[in-house]
Amino acid sequence: MREIDSRLIEEAVRDMCIDACINLDDSVLKSIEYNKSREENDVAINILDILIENAEIAKDKKIPLCQDTGMAVFFVKVGQDLHIKGKNISSAINEGVRRGYTEGYLRKSVVSPIDRINTGDNTPAIIHYDIVDGDCLEIEFAAKGFGSENMSKLKMLKPSDGIEGIKQFILDTVSEAGPNPCPPIVVGVGIGGTVDKCSVIAKKALFREIGKHNSENYIKNLEIEMLEKINSLGIGPQGLGGNTTALAVNIETFPTHIAGLPVVVNINCHSSRHKKIVL
Repeated sequence: MREIDSRLIEEAVRDMCIDACINLDDSVLKSIEYNKSREENDVAINILDILIENAEIAKDKKIPLCQDTGMAVFFVKVGQDLHIKGKNISSAINEGVRRGYTEGYLRKSVVSPIDRINTGDNTPAIIHYDIVDGDCLEIEFAAKGFGSENMSKLKMLKPSDGIEGIKQFILDTVSEAGPNPCPPIVVGVGIGGTVDKCSVIAKKALFREIGKHNSENYIKNLEIEMLEKINSLGIGPQGLGGNTTALAVNIETFPTHIAGLPVVVNINCHSSRHKKIVL
């Protein structure tokens, strides 16, 4: 049985919150640069240049990439042979978020849903847990902005709608979102499970590194096809036209009931802020 102190978790989460909001992930930046080299629309090229410059300024001056520093979302894998001493893991993660958003001077955007009173420290975080083999703790963090989150959709398709129904729902969701999620976007898609499971795997899909595909070949091909179709919509960077509407389409699946076909489309803006650590 391996043991770690909860204070290590607090410190790691604090650093992840600040790092993710300031330093654009390398895979995202490389994808923007690659798409710029293939873009034919002058306005789109200019916007992609601005996004690259924005990332450089944020990194150099240690300031957030965007004023919306998001709601903290975590996917945590806990080894069954690991013991955490001190605070319980959820308390440690939330304390790390509180410190990160306070000490990093990040905008605190979390409010109670009805009276809209700000919690003051960007907590509570959204935390998803998995118990796994081993004695390690893996923490993945995303700062989820709501310009893109608000454009996400769930649909309970009929099994008879099949793959064509899934494709059309993805395209309709992105088309209706238009410029609102600050494209070029990353499109996370969950297919299967139940309403709640489908939403979780769609969110998890957004954590995947840009350029990496689902390990199932037929899902990989679907990701490639949908990226091409989305970029053919002509929405373009910031919705001003071009063929760079999305940087990636990441799809995750889970077995579902014979009577169901849940599909969730969860969208990230071009910043797509996420970090991962293993303790």
